[in-house]
Amino acid sequence: MKRRPEPEELMDGADQALAYAEADFNASNTLFIELLRRLVPGSLAGAAALDLGCGPADIVIRFLRTYPGATCDALDGSRPMLDLAQCALDARPEIAARARLLHDVIPSEQLARGHYDLVISNSLLHHLPDPAVLWRTIRETAKPGAPVLIMDLMRPASPGWVEALVESYAGSESEILRTDFRNSLYAAFEPAEVTEQLAAAGLDSLEVAVVSDRHLAVMGHLPA
Repeated sequence: MKRRPEPEELMDGADQALAYAEADFNASNTLFIELLRRLVPGSLAGAAALDLGCGPADIVIRFLRTYPGATCDALDGSRPMLDLAQCALDARPEIAARARLLHDVIPSEQLARGHYDLVISNSLLHHLPDPAVLWRTIRETAKPGAPVLIMDLMRPASPGWVEALVESYAGSESEILRTDFRNSLYAAFEPAEVTEQLAAAGLDSLEVAVVSDRHLAVMGHLPA
């Protein structure tokens, strides 16, 4: 099935952002942290992490709980999303002190080059008109040898499969969320496409794996 880019790049509407924040992403966000713990089984004491496309900060909060010695810069281009992220962090002052929210899109001049010990991202790749900007940002902002975990939706093989996934995972959600999920599935990349993107970016050290019936993950370490 041919990729169909999303009609909008950012969740700038407050209703759209709230619908996303209130949806049940526990299973996929738990999977993300499980994959991260496999990639980085030890401590990250003193490590500076970067979360690209942090949304309402659920991954940020889970990450900081899992790695209590780390800090995290969390970037998102949607102001309503970051407002929700700030509220979530404000409710957890023991974590909020280790998180910094950044309002911007990539490439971003707010991100220091070669600074981060870890780069993570969940569900950003399919939003990007040019996916190369993500891989270039990772190369420019991460330290040599840094671990990287990027998880995203995976494009189904047919429209019928899209509708089956929407019904299975968003059937009880709002129409806003069902529409967003459907558009995101059409906009997602196939594993082979992501492998080609990594090769073009000189990131062959990262591996692409199918990690659920609707997700792929890019995992590994940057060249030292």
